[in-house]
Amino acid sequence: MLLENKKVAIIGGGPGGLTLARLLQLQNVNVKVYERDVNKDARVQGAPLDLHDESGLAAIHKAGLFNEFLNNFLPGADKTLITDENGTLFFSDHETNIEQDFGNEHFRPEIDRGALRKILLESLEPKTVIWDSHFVSMDKQNDGWLIHFKNGNSVYADLVIGSDGANSKIRPYITDIKPFYSGITMLEGTIYDSEKSAPVIHKILNGGKIMAFGNEKNILIGQKGDDSIGFYASFRASENWAVNNDLDYTDKTQILNWFKNSYPEWSNIWYELFENASVPFIPRLINCIPLDQTWKTLSNVTIIGDAAHVMPPFAGEGANMAMLDALELSEYLTCDDYTTIAEAISFYEINMRKRASKAAQESLENGEKMHSENSLKTMLAFFSEE
Repeated sequence: MLLENKKVAIIGGGPGGLTLARLLQLQNVNVKVYERDVNKDARVQGAPLDLHDESGLAAIHKAGLFNEFLNNFLPGADKTLITDENGTLFFSDHETNIEQDFGNEHFRPEIDRGALRKILLESLEPKTVIWDSHFVSMDKQNDGWLIHFKNGNSVYADLVIGSDGANSKIRPYITDIKPFYSGITMLEGTIYDSEKSAPVIHKILNGGKIMAFGNEKNILIGQKGDDSIGFYASFRASENWAVNNDLDYTDKTQILNWFKNSYPEWSNIWYELFENASVPFIPRLINCIPLDQTWKTLSNVTIIGDAAHVMPPFAGEGANMAMLDALELSEYLTCDDYTTIAEAISFYEINMRKRASKAAQESLENGEKMHSENSLKTMLAFFSEE
């Protein structure tokens, strides 16, 4: 096997990196995951993920973790309501979406990011994840890399795989191609103990999600498994909006006033979200890879997930693509079809860029539709076709 007697370092412990570590360990590969978080509880995990049969779920199956997934996914979290800016209901599948139809291409079971992370972490051998390991730089050493971390530690690896997100520090070692701004920004908020804190929205959600469209803007809301609600105000803005708007993201009153001024046509039913969210709110620029990106393969470093192909979230493909990256890369590196690690990486990267470009194009197109003048009509037609 290509990785026999090799040390593999995965930089970043998100869904892609942890899935890859699990799959490699099943093939007896010596792998470590270096994660900048100080421990597994250091960060609040984001909105739930919907896993797709051909990507995220395929990786879960190959990792031997489907039973654990079944014990932790959120039945009914994929149920959807579509409203206009006044909260008027135009679509609901709550009465028809009652079966957990695994294997159906349209069934996308959801799971909290924290629950998925826990499943993956517990599947790994002890001490696989090295916490408090904030990557700083790496230098070529022999046929591999000497990796340096902010805590002063340095380690050697024969193969480095960057799974460190959209602002990857591994990516610049491979390519100078940068993502571009899609023109859309999201302002993210979280409400804890939503049944008490936001009872109106909590009742309307009924464990599922709300997509509200109006005036070329959105509000996207989802119920999490811990009775918290994650929500996003999604709108077109300049690339520098997040730093030039003079908003204090820790001030709920100020953010509520921003919403009233920026979403003037929207009903006060949505105010409950901003009045009861924890702070700070988080602005998120929605970036995307150039659809024609390419680079020359290196023999001992590659990237997966957002580090390789950050894309808008409007097709639900981000985490799914990362987990599919992990699945495919693990297979390329552990099969007997290739004579060198560089050859295996090359085949992975070519295929990865091709399918990531297709997914990114779909996400960009969906983002345009969701922020168009006819967004409500367009999205109703889309959901009616499913």
